[in-house]
Amino acid sequence: MATKKVTVTIPEDLLEEIRTETAERGLSAYITEALRRQRDRDRLRELVGWLEEEHGPVTEEERAAVRAEMDAFHAEHERRRQARETRGSEAA
Repeated sequence: MATKKVTVTIPEDLLEEIRTETAERGLSAYITEALRRQRDRDRLRELVGWLEEEHGPVTEEERAAVRAEMDAFHAEHERRRQARETRGSEAA
């Protein structure tokens, strides 16, 4: 994959925090991932706009249903993560 070096301005405190947290992966990899996620969010926001133009805005009931589904998903994910950690610590 071709890459290009660019210059960006980042607040010093944020840069130091990111460098500390990303020592193994590297700053460039971290920023690349963050930019990809933001690009994907922007595209999703654009898609939602198109869909709302065609089908009308999302209702509060629909939003609540999605939130409930996501909460259930996150709870199950956390439960499984904790179970894996418990199994891992028991094996050690």
